Amino acid sequence: MNNSLNNNNSKVKLNNSKGNKNIIIITIILLLSLTFLILFIVFTNNNQENNNNNNNNKEENNKPLTELEKKLIELENINEKLDFFKEEYIDRYIEYKNNNPNLDLEKVIIYVNIGLDQEFYSKNYPSPNQNTNKVLTNKFYSLSKDYVPNNLETIDSNFSSGNKQMVKEAKEAFEQMAKDAKTEGYNIRAVSTYRSYQYQENLYSNYVKADGTEKADTYSARAGSSEHQTGLAVDVDNITLSYTSFGKTKEYEWMQQNAYKYGFILRYTKEAEFITGYKEEPWHYRYVGIEIATYIQNNPMTYEEYFVRFLDK
Repeated sequence: MNNSLNNNNSKVKLNNSKGNKNIIIITIILLLSLTFLILFIVFTNNNQENNNNNNNNKEENNKPLTELEKKLIELENINEKLDFFKEEYIDRYIEYKNNNPNLDLEKVIIYVNIGLDQEFYSKNYPSPNQNTNKVLTNKFYSLSKDYVPNNLETIDSNFSSGNKQMVKEAKEAFEQMAKDAKTEGYNIRAVSTYRSYQYQENLYSNYVKADGTEKADTYSARAGSSEHQTGLAVDVDNITLSYTSFGKTKEYEWMQQNAYKYGFILRYTKEAEFITGYKEEPWHYRYVGIEIATYIQNNPMTYEEYFVRFLDK
């Protein structure tokens, strides 16, 4: 009797075990089927999306380029690299590039922004950043007849030839520079600083009478276009020689190495004559502040180039 019951129980357990295994197998099959179904749906959607993207790309590629896009391609899309690229100048950029095929594209943009694709004095814009040490005054940007810089002060007579004035910040920087130079055995003296519009007008007029307009323009600024009117420019000598001989002095060498530490840059160099429009002037220094002067010292360039890169926004 007991043996019979045990056998029956064993059969029930065996049947239950088989049933459980069948359920597990069925469950696994269902899960696998569901997984494959999900994967199939995802794969199908991805293919459809890729096909749509490809079709869109084909349509985009087949879409004709605009005139602006063509011009930007001609300029190698340099607008994406330079934040001082001006879209309104794009035709000028292309023309200047074509006229100067060996010129680096970045230089093309800089030179056109300066205005070098046009004749000097052909445009006359108001000088930007007036009454700051960042003011730009040249053959494209000028000051008005009645412009007088704020805070003009007289330079210490120990470091100037007579009653010479500069804007307070520039005057103090110049005096400190001259004092430090003196300590090291060098004489730096201011011989020409602030000039009024009227003074420059008379000066330029006399040069034109003597040499003609074309020649005078190479060494003298027209009224309103002179940096001296900003109160930030200074012509220097070493007391013993004329300022026109300053480039031959030991003081000039000292200035080359130290002027930037006080915020001054040599404004008109031989290498930059085509940019500034003036012959080399080893005696003419311009106060721009220590930060800008240091940058230009470490990355030689004209103030025009610095201006279009960082200030003309």
